[in-house]
Amino acid sequence: MSGKGTGVLQSVERAMRVLDHFAAAGGPVTAKELATALGLTLPTTYHLLTTLVNGGYLVHLGEERAYALGHRVDDLARGLHRQIAVPPEVRRVASVVHREARAAAYYAALRDHEMIVAHVAECPRHPRINPLGVGFHQVPHATAFGKLMLAMLPPDELEAILVHGLPSVTAGTVTDLTLLRRQLRQVAGTGLAVEVDEFQAGLSCMAAPVTDAAGRFVGAVAISMPTGRLRSDRWSVERAVRLGAVRATRAVSLASATRNGRLH
Repeated sequence: MSGKGTGVLQSVERAMRVLDHFAAAGGPVTAKELATALGLTLPTTYHLLTTLVNGGYLVHLGEERAYALGHRVDDLARGLHRQIAVPPEVRRVASVVHREARAAAYYAALRDHEMIVAHVAECPRHPRINPLGVGFHQVPHATAFGKLMLAMLPPDELEAILVHGLPSVTAGTVTDLTLLRRQLRQVAGTGLAVEVDEFQAGLSCMAAPVTDAAGRFVGAVAISMPTGRLRSDRWSVERAVRLGAVRATRAVSLASATRNGRLH
């Protein structure tokens, strides 16, 4: 049931692949479609589907003879949102950055070598980039807060991530390792990450690091806006982002000190 020496349960790994497939699907999926897509036998596929239906992670749609995501997936999403919720002080910082930069503002938190969007400050006039909502964590090489994390990683941990490749998200995405490493050295030197048209054509992002009381990198304050505006308002936007990161650093340190005080 497990890969030798890996500590990975094959049945659990398969179940996660099933859920990933349903999450990416545009609608209900039949057992045969799932088996073909994942390269599984039909009996194995039915065992997995039955287990996930019993657990509430999938539902069986009898009339369509297909399956779809169940309510437990939404429970997991709400649990994630609770766990990554940021302190009120950090939310206020994001609102200030949103107002000062006249752009959607984000707080992304570092979680086990992933930068996950934990809070978004937006409005109809300055909306966030879709799909940069709470919980987003993909393609770090193509986002400003992701590049910030990559620049902060020790070399061996960085290589462990880069070995999986740099998929192209837009025509502007940096997919060359040499160029990305050059970018990351610049990010580490300036304490600022910028991506231009790499995640979504015509839109760009900027991010500055947030640290805890011990000086450890724990997150980022970021903004997104049309590329033309970023170029024309570069310095005022950079000031708002850098100042927001300083304020968020203070807020994170204060929240940590308050929690530790309660523990004692």
